[in-house]
Amino acid sequence: MAQSNKYSVILSLLLVVATLALYNPVAHHPFVNFDDDRYVTDNSHVNGGISWQTVKWSFTTFYEAMWQPLTWLSHALDCQFFHLNPAGHHYTSLLIHALNVVLLFLLLQAATGFTWRSLMVAALFAVHPVNVESVAWIAERKTVLSMLFLLLALGAYGHYARKPSVGRYSLVAFLFACGLMAKPMIVTLPAVLLLCDYWPLYRLGPPQQEASQARFAPAPFSWLVLEKLPLVALSMGSAVLTMKSAKAGSSLGSARDYPFPLRLENAIVSYAKYVGKAFWPSRLAPMYPHPDFLPWGLVAAAGLFLLAVTVLALLARKRRYLAVGWLWFLGTLVPMIGLVQVGAVGMADRYAYLSFLGLFVMVCWAAADWVKSRGIPSHWLAVPSVVALLALAAVTHRQLAYWGDNLTLWSHTLQVTSDNFVAEDNLGGALIAAGHLEAAMPHFRRAAAISPLDGAANLNLAVYAQAHGNLQEAIQRYDIVVHVTRDRKELSTAYSNLGFAYRALGQNAEARESYLAAIRANPENVKPLYGFALLAQKNGDLAQAANYYAQAVALQPSDFGYLLLAQALEKTGHAAAAQAAYQKAQGLSPDLDRAQQTAHSLLAQ
Repeated sequence: MAQSNKYSVILSLLLVVATLALYNPVAHHPFVNFDDDRYVTDNSHVNGGISWQTVKWSFTTFYEAMWQPLTWLSHALDCQFFHLNPAGHHYTSLLIHALNVVLLFLLLQAATGFTWRSLMVAALFAVHPVNVESVAWIAERKTVLSMLFLLLALGAYGHYARKPSVGRYSLVAFLFACGLMAKPMIVTLPAVLLLCDYWPLYRLGPPQQEASQARFAPAPFSWLVLEKLPLVALSMGSAVLTMKSAKAGSSLGSARDYPFPLRLENAIVSYAKYVGKAFWPSRLAPMYPHPDFLPWGLVAAAGLFLLAVTVLALLARKRRYLAVGWLWFLGTLVPMIGLVQVGAVGMADRYAYLSFLGLFVMVCWAAADWVKSRGIPSHWLAVPSVVALLALAAVTHRQLAYWGDNLTLWSHTLQVTSDNFVAEDNLGGALIAAGHLEAAMPHFRRAAAISPLDGAANLNLAVYAQAHGNLQEAIQRYDIVVHVTRDRKELSTAYSNLGFAYRALGQNAEARESYLAAIRANPENVKPLYGFALLAQKNGDLAQAANYYAQAVALQPSDFGYLLLAQALEKTGHAAAAQAAYQKAQGLSPDLDRAQQTAHSLLAQ
C-alpha cells in the first residue's frame, strides 16, 4: 500500500509539472477584452479586493446574468493579492486546473483500482486543446472553480458510499452547493452520481461475475434514487436562481430569434460537433455564433450518429464504462447545449470542460480492454498514448498562442468562424485600444451588417459618426443601442452621448432627458453631469452649472473639470472657491494648456 501511495504521489507531481509547463505562457497574457472587463478590470465591486461590501454584493447580485458568489469572491481575492496584474489572475486559474487534473487521477484510481488508465484520462484532460478557453480566459474562472468543487464532491461521495452517514452525505451536499455557487453548469451532479453508482462504484447490484469489482456495498435502485433527492433539491434551487438571473440580465434568447425547433436542431448538431472536436480539435474559437438555419441532412446525420452510439454503448453491458462515459457526455452538456438559449452562442469550448471526461474514460478503458482481450502486453499502449498526448499538447501550445493578445485572438476567431459579429466587435475594440481607429470601423460595420441590432457595433459607429459631425446618423445608432443593450454602462454612455448630440443640434429638452436617463443607468458616469452643467451655463444659470461641475469632479477629479468649475465660480462671485478649484486643476494636470483647450472646446459646443 505504501509503495502504491508513493507511485500515486509521483504520478500526481508529474501531472502537475506537465500541466504547469504546458500552460506557463498564460503568465504573459493580458486580460481579454471580452468579459474580463466586466468580471475584473472594470468591476469596482471586485477590483477593490475583499471587503464586507464585496461579500455582500457577491451573494446578492445577478450581475452578468448569473448568481455566482464564489466566482466573484475568487476574483476579488486575486485583486487583493495581485491587483490588476493579469499574471496572478491567470496563474490562479492554471493552478486550479492543475489541481483538477490531479483530483481526477486520484478519484478514478481510487474508484477503479486502475492506475495507468486513470493517469491517461487525467493526462488527456490536462493537455486537450478544448480546455484552453477555460484555463486561459480569466472570466472563465467559474468553469475551473465549479469543476474543482464537483471533483471534491465526487471524492466525498466515494467516502460516503464506503460507509454511509449523515455527516459524510452533508459534506457531499456542501461541496455541491459550493460548486453551484461558482457556476451552475454542475447542476446535473445527482444524475452523475447515479451513473457512478452503476460504474465504477458498482452500487447498483452488480452481477455475480462482477462482484469482485464491487468495491462499495450495493444498494437497491430505489434507495439510490431517494438518497439523491436532497441534491436534486439543490439543483432545482440553482436552476430557479439561474433562470431568474438570466431574465434579470436579459440574456435569454427570445423565441422569435431562436425558435425551439432551431434550438433543438442546433443541440443535435452541436453534440456531434463536440465529439468531432474531442478527436480532432481544430478551428477552436472563444465564440461560435448560433446558426440561423441548419440543413436537414446535417441534422439527420448528427441525430443518427448520436442514436447509434447511444444504442451501442447501452448494449455493451459487460463494459459499463461505455454507457457511463457516453451518458456522462450527453447528460452534463444538457444545461449548456442550448435548449434554453442564453445569448447568441451556438456552442462553446468551455462547455466541454466537464463533459469530455466521459469521452476520455470511454477511449482509455476501451483501448486497454481491447489490448487485454487480444493478449497484447499492456505496455504496448504506451507509445500511441505518448504520441497522442504530445500531439494534443502541441495543438494546445499553438492554441494558447492565439490568446497571447486581443488582436491575435479575434483575428484568428474570424478566420475559423463565419458571420461572427462578436468577434468583429472585439477585434474593432482591440484595434481602437491599439490606436488604430480607422482600421477598427470596417469591423464594426461588418458586425452591424451581420446583426443590425448589435449594441456594441452601433455604439462605436455612433461615436465615430458624432466625432465626424454626422449627428443624425449618430442619433439613429444611439437609439438602437438604448433599445437593445443590457449593459448599464453601455446604456449610460449611449444616453450621455445622445444628450451631447441633441445639445449640438440645439434640442435642449431632448438633451436634458438623455442626460437624466444616462445618470439613472449609471450614477457614476460623469459625462451627463458635465452635459447638465454646460446646458445650465449656456442658459445663464451659473450657480447650477457650478453645482453640476462640483458633482462631476467629486466623482471623478479632472483638470478640465476643475477649470470649468473655477470659471463658473468666478463668474458667480466666489473668488476664493474659484482659486481653490484652479489650484486643484494645476495639481492634477500634466498639461494645463491642453486642459484649458478642452474646457474651451466644451463651452464652445
